[in-house]
Amino acid sequence: MNGITLHKGDLPAGMDFGPVVAIDTEAMGLNPQRDHLTLVQLSAGDGTAHLVQLTRDFDCPNLKALLADPKTVKLFHFARFDIAMMRKWLGVSCAPVWCTKIASRLARTYTDRHGLKDVAREVAGVELSKTQQSSDWGAADLSDAQMQYAASDVLYLHQIKEGLEAMLVREGRLGLAQACFDFLPVRAQLDLEGWAGEDIFAHS
Repeated sequence: MNGITLHKGDLPAGMDFGPVVAIDTEAMGLNPQRDHLTLVQLSAGDGTAHLVQLTRDFDCPNLKALLADPKTVKLFHFARFDIAMMRKWLGVSCAPVWCTKIASRLARTYTDRHGLKDVAREVAGVELSKTQQSSDWGAADLSDAQMQYAASDVLYLHQIKEGLEAMLVREGRLGLAQACFDFLPVRAQLDLEGWAGEDIFAHS
């Protein structure tokens, strides 16, 4: 399939994704404690996507090394979920990170539509299909439609980051956004330890 490479179990050794790698995940559901991680998608922002279909033993040293590399920024949309999933199932703490959903919330205050589809349409001029979002990501053989969907979630994140970063600079909120990104691994850990639905900063 053009621009998409599927890897079974792990990334090949020695792959270089540059200083910023776009990442997304697919799982059997949205509960990190129950629903196991099945797929990790990555892109260097060069128009190609690499999909790593995970085995249940989660023995993927090359992927884990990339995720834990302190010199590589991991770029997500809704990083809170992806970080929690990789912490739970791969035992990896991802940092540093950059989240386009948080960036959108801080920059695009004129709207309440911060899903990837809406952000991609406005910031990158790209129409994303979400028809495969609720499909069986644990299947042994992924369909072409699933792979296209999975790839689309990372192929445009670099472009979206560039647009949102410019907006954050314009609005004087880039530093605030960075502080939020830096806190995300802690937020994900709170989710995993039972504080997902509780605002621990609230007065009461």
